[in-house]
Formats: sequence, structure tokens, C-alpha cells
Amino acid sequence: MNPLKATLQQAVSGMELQSRRMGVTAENISNADTPGYKRKLLMVEQAQMTNGEQFLAARVELDKSEAPREFDPENPMADGEGYVTLSNVSLVTEMADMREANRSYEANLNSFQQARSMYRSLLDILRR
Repeated sequence: MNPLKATLQQAVSGMELQSRRMGVTAENISNADTPGYKRKLLMVEQAQMTNGEQFLAARVELDKSEAPREFDPENPMADGEGYVTLSNVSLVTEMADMREANRSYEANLNSFQQARSMYRSLLDILRR
């Protein structure tokens, strides 16, 4: 495969992955105040196709950490003991994840633009 084309494909794959990560993080932030909501995590792993090409596969899993409980017997979502299970989403953690995903997206975008510029320069040289 053409190395420049492979670089472009890797950058696009990285941008798609970070875009999905930002979507999961945004969903977590929007549900931070929803009682009983479990934080979602995007799990990324490297997989291999039958022809030998490698790619990144991502799946969404629920965070297994314990959510805080609050005593509120008047709440309709309270259990038999009067406790309501809150969300296990930390806004500080989610904002840090969002910032990291944004920076990674920008890095992939810069890589894509650089590879495209190199490809364009190569075509200009070959035309002469």
C-alpha cells in the first residue's frame, strides 16, 4: 500500500475514534445528574483483519465503579432503605477526557493535513 495513503487512512481512523470518544464523553456529561446513570467508557483495542491489516476497534462499556448513594426516602427512586443511587460521573474527569480527545483529534487532523501537503508536493514534482 502507498505509505502516504496509509498515513491518511490512519489519521482519518484516529479522527473517527476521537470523535466517537467525544460523543461518549458528551453523553456522560449530559447525564451527570441522572440518578442511577452509569458512566460509559470507550474501550479501544487493536484488531487484525484476515488480510493482515490492523485497525482499531472500539466498544462502549459501563464503568463498574460504585456510584454514591444519598439518603432521600421521599424520592420515588429510593430503595427499600431510603437510599437513592446517584450517577457515578465526575464532571472533572469527563472534562479532562474531552480535552484529551479534542487534542488527539487535532493531532490527527494536523497529521492528515501534513500528509496531504506532502502528497500534493510529490504530484507537483512528478508533473514537471
